[in-house]
Amino acid sequence: MNILVVGGAGYIGSFISRELIEKGYHVTVFDNLSLGHRAAVGRDISFVEGDLADRSALDALFRSRDFDGVMHFAAFSAVGESMVDPLAYYGNNVANTINLLRAMKEGRVNRFIFSSSAAVFGNPREVPITEDHPRDPINPYGEGKSIVERVMRDADMAYNLRYVSLRYFNAAGASPEGDMGEDHRNETHLIPLALKAILGEDAGGGTLRIFGDDYDTPDGTCIRDYIHVLDLADAHVLALEHLLKGGDSDIFNLGNGKGFSVAEVVKTAEKVAGKPVPAIKADRRAGDPPILVAGSDKIMEKLGWNPVFPQLEAIVETAWKWHASHPKGYAP
Repeated sequence: MNILVVGGAGYIGSFISRELIEKGYHVTVFDNLSLGHRAAVGRDISFVEGDLADRSALDALFRSRDFDGVMHFAAFSAVGESMVDPLAYYGNNVANTINLLRAMKEGRVNRFIFSSSAAVFGNPREVPITEDHPRDPINPYGEGKSIVERVMRDADMAYNLRYVSLRYFNAAGASPEGDMGEDHRNETHLIPLALKAILGEDAGGGTLRIFGDDYDTPDGTCIRDYIHVLDLADAHVLALEHLLKGGDSDIFNLGNGKGFSVAEVVKTAEKVAGKPVPAIKADRRAGDPPILVAGSDKIMEKLGWNPVFPQLEAIVETAWKWHASHPKGYAP
């Protein structure tokens, strides 16, 4: 089976690519390397440098190879940035995804795994969030994910382009061996920012800013899901296998069912590293809901997903092993 992983040089895409290889799939990564790293793509993976905005490159890719399925991770993912530059987010996350779906249609590839987000729900009316919770995104990032879910639904009805959309919030952690992990040029994720703050300037770290401590939560800081990237990878492979077996299009939430506050993450980072996290309080960011926790009962029951790293400390421990041994990420 040949699988195309778009955005496979990025954090989540690179882990899923390796998981696919270990499961016996042949993998092609398509990535423009604007945010990803060539070094994150394994040597046993075919790599094609290209951009989803380039229709001719996409058409050439689908003409040159036969794919049994496509996984898509080439989205911008910073909520705050989406508030400042919404057109960039709608252009890349919506318009470019439509380019990909059109290329799939013309290439007669009809299995699609989409990396969605719990941000499609906006401020939750109940926690944990189930799949049938109303969608009411409060930022362009979440709005773009919601739009693509509607586009996929319509493409399925019109072209039999079957899909699975996986909604999760914060991918975190690294390989237990410490050889793969998170490396963003402009890091926005809490766990790596906290660990980089501990490691200092050599790791690109600085004082951690805690955005808001007056939310309606037990300690005043935002509460979020943190799912280990290997558990995410397993869920994506299970979703692919569901479609390969003839399963219908579906949407699944991925969450730990509990969530952890910013303050809890900071304390856990300090415990794992054995050092304090330099931190200051800052104003709330626009577009940040106080609590976002997506339940996982449906995917557990229907696809048999069972996370291996549900505890925050285990997630942070793997991340610390990666950042401590690779302070400059994938750079030599």
